[in-house]
Formats: sequence, C-alpha cells, structure tokens
Amino acid sequence: MRKSDVELDPTRAASASRWDRLNRSLARTRDRLAAGLGDLILGERSIDQAVIDEVETSLLAADVGVDATERVVSALKDRVSRRQLGDAEALKAALTTELVALLDPLAVTFAVGAPRPYVVLVVGVNGAGKTTLIGKLAKRLGDDGHSVVLAAGDTFRAAAVEQLGDWGRRNGVPVIAQGQGADSASVIYDAIDAAMARGTDVVLADTAGRLQAKVGLMDELAKIKRVMGRFGHGAPHEVLLVLDAGIGQNALSQVTEFDRAVGVTALAVTKLDGTAKAGVVIAIAAATGLPLRFVGVGEGVDDLQDFDAASFVDALLGDLA
Repeated sequence: MRKSDVELDPTRAASASRWDRLNRSLARTRDRLAAGLGDLILGERSIDQAVIDEVETSLLAADVGVDATERVVSALKDRVSRRQLGDAEALKAALTTELVALLDPLAVTFAVGAPRPYVVLVVGVNGAGKTTLIGKLAKRLGDDGHSVVLAAGDTFRAAAVEQLGDWGRRNGVPVIAQGQGADSASVIYDAIDAAMARGTDVVLADTAGRLQAKVGLMDELAKIKRVMGRFGHGAPHEVLLVLDAGIGQNALSQVTEFDRAVGVTALAVTKLDGTAKAGVVIAIAAATGLPLRFVGVGEGVDDLQDFDAASFVDALLGDLA
C-alpha cells in the first residue's frame, strides 16, 4: 500500500494502523518462530520430510499445541507426498494456508443481538484483563451508538469496582455497583433490572477472577448465571471467557473448566503484546472451535481488535509468510 493511498483514504489508514499494532504485538512470538524457521524456509533447502519435522518443532516451540501442530504438519506432509512443495515459497504459502484454515472459523465478529438488553457475562481468572476489556468494549459500543450499562460484579476486589467506575466515567456509561464483598449475583441482577427499565441496549457484567481449581468459586459463578436467567429473556446472551495469552497451553484447561461451570459461548485473548506464546490462539482454535471475538494487542483503548485470521497469520509469520 502506498503512503499516499493511506493519507488520502481514512479507512485504509485506520486498517493499516490496526494491522501495525497487531504486527507489533506478535513480535515476540514471530521472533521465536523465526529462530526455528528462518534458515529453513528462507534458505535453499529442498522440501522433504526432514524439513517438515523442523516445521513441527518450531510450531510446538511457539505454543501452537500438539493437536493444531499435528493437523498442520499432516497437511504439509500430504503436500510433500504429492510433490506440491517444490521450494521454500511453496512451503511458506502452504503453511499460511493451513494456519488460516484452522483459524478462520473462529473469526465471528461480536454483534449486539436481540432481545434487549443484550447481556454479556464476562468471566476469567484473576489478571486476565476482564475489567479492562469491558471498559474498552463499552467505549466501542458507545461509539457505535449503543447504550450500555456496566455491572461491577467483581465484588471480591475493591480495586475492580473502582476500575470499572473509572471506565464508566471515562465513557459516560452508568455503572451499577455495591460495596466490596456484596453478593455478585445481586449486583448483576440489579444492573439487568436497571437496563430493562431504561431501555438500554447492552449490559456488560464483570465477575471476580475465578480460579478454575476453586470449586466453590466456580459454583458461585454458576449461581450468577442462574440468577440472570430469572429475567426470562435468555440472559446471559453471551458468556465471554477472557484468556491471557501469556499462560500458553494452560488456556485450554481454563476453557474446559469455565465451560463446565457456565457454558462459554465465545473467547477473547488478551496481552498478545507481552508474550512469546501467541501461538496458543491456534491451539485454542484446534481444541475448542469457539468464536474468538477479540484479541488484545496493547494497553490503549483502541487496542481491542476484532479477530481476523488472515491478518493474524500474516503478522505471526511476518517475513516468513
């Protein structure tokens, strides 16, 4: 894309800016992949079984996971057997194709549906970035013309209530909260009730960090969902699990435990900019098939992005793709 094209077209400029932030956020993972694949793919070696074995090792090192790696490597081996990978360029193209094919089914954009209020229950362990994601999503929804109410359901940490309040003031969005230690289900119930009375479009409900090994806490989260269901209009309409990319393969066990407790319907992966384990996004795709609504690529309010498979793979592989 020429610079003049970007300067003359604000839409292209915004798209380029989003891709640049994604590209920067995946630098650590890309460097890890490059360490294993650089000489291999960019060199003059013929593409044979030994080369594919090295691709396998490099993908595993980037936390792509066993299942996803096996699927990609199996497809590459099949291409080798049919003599479709005659050179490095063909291997690069094939690797890109296989990764995009794995990820593309996850790229389902978040949309505010019916009925209203559309209720999103946001769950995840401590430190995953739930409250920050809610604040950024509230800003986006407001910019799109939707009215929003925030429910400060993380009553375990006083700082979480304060943080959500800050996001509410910043975005001009009402926050329904009680004191620290209040019953989370009660807070969220009040928020939905208020949203219904006000004709609000969306409720974003925060929750405490539920360590998946703590059965009591997971039971409490299940209670919140049951209480929300008393409104009789299908709430929650989305159960969004927020995962920290830095935890790598542990993300898969979190998906399993939270899904068992509350029926996860979609995912968000945060903190891609702070880890060399962003390949876990591919592992999640192979293991769950759940929609990946958002990826977090930085601290800025605009650094919550819709997930796009082709852009992700392009940024992940960089010069290798």
